[in-house]
Order: sequence, then structure tokens, then C-alpha cells
Amino acid sequence: MQLEHAIRHRRAVRQFTEQPIARAVIERLIAAAMCAPSAVNKQPWFFTVIRDVQLLDRISSESKKHLIALIESGEAPQDFRDILSDPQFHILYHAPVLIVVSTLKEDVWAKEDAALAAQNLMLSAFSEGLGTCWVGFAQRWLETKEGRKAIDVPEYYQPVAPIILGHPKGSVPDVPRNLPVIHWIG
Repeated sequence: MQLEHAIRHRRAVRQFTEQPIARAVIERLIAAAMCAPSAVNKQPWFFTVIRDVQLLDRISSESKKHLIALIESGEAPQDFRDILSDPQFHILYHAPVLIVVSTLKEDVWAKEDAALAAQNLMLSAFSEGLGTCWVGFAQRWLETKEGRKAIDVPEYYQPVAPIILGHPKGSVPDVPRNLPVIHWIG
């Protein structure tokens, strides 16, 4: 698959089959993620691969509770209260795999480095016929002490990019893109 095609057609996937993803495929995707640039070439990544259904369900449940508490305290917007309150809504969309990209806490460019690695991972997954979605709803709980402990992330790392992975149930249509805002100087 051509890179240009992957960049233009990869979409967030939120419906997956139950088909498992082979360990070798996941390792290949992580190897692609690690080819991303990082500030001062620190390569500060820590990857957590979760395939345990009970843990995936717990992450969904705890993340929903955590976000609702943030909404009630005024620390998060009200926009998602209804969907998060729905007992049928699964934050991870029942994907068979969650890969959490974490980076060193004390690194000034940690989030940028994680985002670059996540993008490589998602484009590589698309090229293998797999679907991904960066699940921001899970991110805030995974950043907590309890969340980090649940997925066994060392204290000196911070989870940044929770990416679900699986075989898409169907195709996801392309979405219209806004015109770029470009400010030319010179």
C-alpha cells in the first residue's frame, strides 16, 4: 500500500470483529511506531498491549466513571454526559486489543513523541487491513495512579495515546476535510 493512500484513507474505526490479532502483527506495528521521530532521539516510548477482555471492560467502566466525575466537578465539558451514562456504551468499542503508548513523565516533548509514534502505528495498522482509533475517553483515567497500576505502567511513565486495534466490521467512509488555513510569509 502506498503511504499517500494510507494517509488519505485511514479513519477512526469503532466497530470490530472478534477476530484476534496475532502477536507478530502487533509487534510489527510497534516496530513501525518506534521508527517515529522523537525529540533529541530519546525514543521515550513504553508500549502496553492489552488483550485481556476483563481488563478492557474494566478500563471502559472506570474511564466512564472517571469522566462523569470530571463533568460533575466542572473539569470536563457536559457534551458527553449522555453517552458516558449509557450502560451499553463501551469506551473501547469491544476492540480485541488496546495499545497504550506511554512516554517518560519528565520529558518536555513526551506528548508530541507519543503522538508521532501513535500516528505511525495507526498508519501501519491501516496498511495491514486493520482498524484503529485513539480513544481520548480512556486517556484521563489511564493517566491516574489507579489507571497506570491497572495496566502496569511504571510511575515514571505517563500514558498518552490509548489506541484500540482490531479487524474492522466494515468500511469506514472517507469524511470531508476542511480547506487548509495557510498563512504564507515570503
